[in-house]
Amino acid sequence: MPLANIVVETFLKGGPIMWPILACLVVALATVAERVLYWRKVRRLRAEPAFAEILGDVRLGRFGPVWERTRDAASPFLVALRAGLANGRAEPVTAMQLSAEETLEEAGARQWLLSTIVTLAPLLGLLGTVIGIMGSFQFIGSEQLAVAKVSGGVGEALIATAAGLGIAIVCLIPHNYFHRRVQALRHDLEQAVNQAEVALKAAAAAGQPVGEFQPETAAGRTR
Repeated sequence: MPLANIVVETFLKGGPIMWPILACLVVALATVAERVLYWRKVRRLRAEPAFAEILGDVRLGRFGPVWERTRDAASPFLVALRAGLANGRAEPVTAMQLSAEETLEEAGARQWLLSTIVTLAPLLGLLGTVIGIMGSFQFIGSEQLAVAKVSGGVGEALIATAAGLGIAIVCLIPHNYFHRRVQALRHDLEQAVNQAEVALKAAAAAGQPVGEFQPETAAGRTR
């Protein structure tokens, strides 16, 4: 396999610093793959139509059916709403906000790895270049001076810089994409919490305050 041989030969010419650069690439690829799977799951679990329908029951004060419909819900919107109902006697809005923050914490998990690699990989490449150039300078002033050796050493040293920059560029795109997805999810969760708060106020105005709802009693009626 000529291409594989070229890649391995180029990698070895970059010097020992290529190994930590390779480690950065492996970590970056694993992180990107894990985040892609996570966001695919979130997209399947959003359930905006179900959330809008359940909000209609909340406005009518039908908290029992809402509690049951959200029992095994995985959608972050429905999970936040259930947290609000579970804390109806205290601070339902605060409980929903805390649930939303937990979801956002999970959504932004491991993004710091990509951010670190974007900064670290070029620095490792630069370090490899500096080390390579220092090695080339050993030929200067010696009787065995050969221009080819000096220029060849500099060329090989630049391989590390090119590799580091390449990894940083590759990581920067998914890092910014995932960051944008987190911000969009944050906006949607804030909107959902605000809509749920309005629905709870409408229920209270109709004589069905959420503070009178007892999740334990609602669960007992279903058994």
